[in-house]
Amino acid sequence: MTKSYTSLSEIKSEIASGEITVEKLVKGYLDKISANTRLNAFNEVFEQEALICAQNVDSRIKQGIAGKLAGMVIAIKDNICYKGHKVSASSKILDNFTSVYSSTIVERLLAEDAVIIGRCNCDEFAMGASNENSYFGAVKNFADESRVPGGSSGGSAVAVQAGMCHAAIGTDTGGSVRQPASFCGLVGLKPTYGRISRHGIIAYASSFDQVGPITRSIEDAALLLEIMAGPDEYDSTLADNAVPSYLPDNNKPESIKKIAYLQEAVSSPGVDSEVKSNLVQYIDKLRNAGHIVKPIAFELLDFLVPTYYILAMAEASSNLSRYDGVHIGYRSPAAVDLLSTYKNSRSEGFGKEVKRRIMLGTFVLSAGYYDAYFAKAQKVRRMIREKTDAILKEYDFILIPTAPEPAFPIGRKEKDPVVTYLADIFTVQASLSGVPAISLPTGNNSKGLPLGLQLLTRHFEEKELLNFSEYFLGL
Repeated sequence: MTKSYTSLSEIKSEIASGEITVEKLVKGYLDKISANTRLNAFNEVFEQEALICAQNVDSRIKQGIAGKLAGMVIAIKDNICYKGHKVSASSKILDNFTSVYSSTIVERLLAEDAVIIGRCNCDEFAMGASNENSYFGAVKNFADESRVPGGSSGGSAVAVQAGMCHAAIGTDTGGSVRQPASFCGLVGLKPTYGRISRHGIIAYASSFDQVGPITRSIEDAALLLEIMAGPDEYDSTLADNAVPSYLPDNNKPESIKKIAYLQEAVSSPGVDSEVKSNLVQYIDKLRNAGHIVKPIAFELLDFLVPTYYILAMAEASSNLSRYDGVHIGYRSPAAVDLLSTYKNSRSEGFGKEVKRRIMLGTFVLSAGYYDAYFAKAQKVRRMIREKTDAILKEYDFILIPTAPEPAFPIGRKEKDPVVTYLADIFTVQASLSGVPAISLPTGNNSKGLPLGLQLLTRHFEEKELLNFSEYFLGL
C-alpha cells in the first residue's frame, strides 16, 4: 500500500533515491481505490491508462526531461472535460457522454507530467453542499462514513482524504472546493475569479465558477495554481496578470498583519460551538504572535446567501437550457414530438435539486420579476464586493470559519431547502466578490470530525495568501 505523502517534494525525494517509482505509486493508489469503493468517491477510474502514463513519466524522469508535476497522481472532478473520456457532471442527462476535447487545465496538468487517475463523484452539475445530489449516489466522508464529505467537490476531497490519489482538482462556485476541504481536513483553494481558465469546465454559474486544487499541503496547492493559472485564448474572462511563483517562502511574515474576523461568526447561535471555539483559538494564536486581529460587522451578511442563489440559479437556468434531448444530452424513450422530447428528457435527465434551481432561475429572469430579483441581486452583489474590498484595504486578511458546522449526517433532510443553502453563509462572500479564499485544516472536534478556517485576501494576491496560510498552519 502507498504511504501517505504530504507534498510532492516528498514523493520526488523518494523517486530520486530509488525508493519508489511513479508506476508503483499509481499501483498503490489503485489498491486504495479498490479497497475504498464503498466511499463512492470515483465515477470512473482510468486504471490501465494511468499505469501507462506512469511508465512514460518514469522514463522521462530517467531522461531528466520530466515536468514540474512528475510524481503527482491527480483525480479530477466529473465536470472537467478530458478528451476521449466520459464526463457527466454526475447527471443522468450526460450519462455516457464522451468529451471531444480537453479543458485547458487538463492540458496544462498533463504537459507537466501529472498522472490523472480518474474522475470523481460530485453533486449533479456542482449543485449542492453535501455530495448527495448525484446520479451515482452519495459520497461518504472517510473520517466518519455516516457523514457527508461536503459538496459539490465531495468525491475529489474524499479521494485525497482516503489516500486514493495525491491531489485533486475541483470547482468552486459558492464554496464547492473550500467546504469539502474543510469537512475532510484538507487544504482547498479558490483563486481570484479570472485567474484560472474555465474552458472545458461544464458550466453551472459562469460569473462564479472557478477551478481550485484540493491538497494536503499549501506547497502543492501553490504549485497546482501556478501551473493551471494564466491567460487562455478560449476564456475571455481571464485576467492578463502575470503568473508568479506561488510557492510559499516558509518564513515568518516580514511585518505585523492586520486581520479582520466576522463578529457574527463568534456570536451567532447558528454557528456550532466547537467551530466558534476553533476560531477563537486561532484568533488568540495570531494575537499572541503579535498580529492585529479585530472583529468587524459585515452589514450585508444577511444578503449574502439570497444574492448568491438568485444569481447562481439564474445563470444555471441559462447554462443548462442546452440539455434538452435535441442539442445535447439524454433523450427520453417516451419522446414522440418536440415538446415531449423537451419535457420528458429534462424531467427524467435532471435530478430534483437541479430542476429546483433551473425553475427558480427561470422565475427570477422572467418578465415582471427580472427587476425585482435578478437586477436587484446584481446591485447588491456590487455592494458586497465594494464592502469586501473596503475591508481588505484596511486589513490584510479576513478570517472566518469555512462552514458553520462540521460534516453533518448523510440523509439529513431539511423540509426547507433554504436551511441547507445557509450552509454556504461563510463561503459565498468570496464567490460574490471574486476575491481569493483558502480553507485550512485546523484540527478536529470532540467527535473526530475535521474543522476548517478560511482566509480571504485582495484580488490576485494569492502569493501573499499562500505565504500567510503556511505560516498560519504553523502557529
